[in-house]
Amino acid sequence: MTRPILFDLDGTLVDTPNAIVETFGATLTSLGVPGVSAEEIRGTIGLPLEKAFAQLIGTSAPAATVEAAVPRYQRLYRENIVPKAQSLLYPGVADGLAELCDAGLVLAIATSKHTASAEVLLTAAGIRDHFAMVVGADAVTEPKPAAETGLLIAAELGHPADRAIMVGDTTHDIYMAHNAGMRSVAVTYGIHPPAQLAAAKPTWTVQTFPSAVEQILNAA
Repeated sequence: MTRPILFDLDGTLVDTPNAIVETFGATLTSLGVPGVSAEEIRGTIGLPLEKAFAQLIGTSAPAATVEAAVPRYQRLYRENIVPKAQSLLYPGVADGLAELCDAGLVLAIATSKHTASAEVLLTAAGIRDHFAMVVGADAVTEPKPAAETGLLIAAELGHPADRAIMVGDTTHDIYMAHNAGMRSVAVTYGIHPPAQLAAAKPTWTVQTFPSAVEQILNAA
């Protein structure tokens, strides 16, 4: 049953969205950027950090402010979120990943995080060993929703893209799958609400991680 299964990270495997919003807010406050709401921050989750901060800070701020935001955010993320990683796994993730590996599937991470940050989070959560590859936004020229991340993973793992399935909680994940010619599983417990995910037309939609595992195992 060998086929590649690609997973987003934040909001799909690890329940970090609220902590991400708080960390973005603390970063912006420390840089003297006022008036950015939690809703605005939440709307950027799933984008590469550089793009998210540029969008939130705006063009009127000095370029140095945007440049300082990413390393400051990453430091706060390592200090405040990484130590809690194992307790933030969504229900069923640890057992579900093990079940997929036992079934002969090859797992990979396709994330908008920087690759090193994803590696740290996966290791802290105790699930890094399940994944053959971890590809972050800094490893490609065009991150999600472009096809490049998915196509890179499929090629490196030696499978055609149409054999792969992408699992994610945002439309960025679903559109990447479309663009790469992959099928997709949208999970509704993360960032984007069901109606927004439905508009992106995922192959399947599920409400829990165990349901995603069941759908993957039943895929023809």
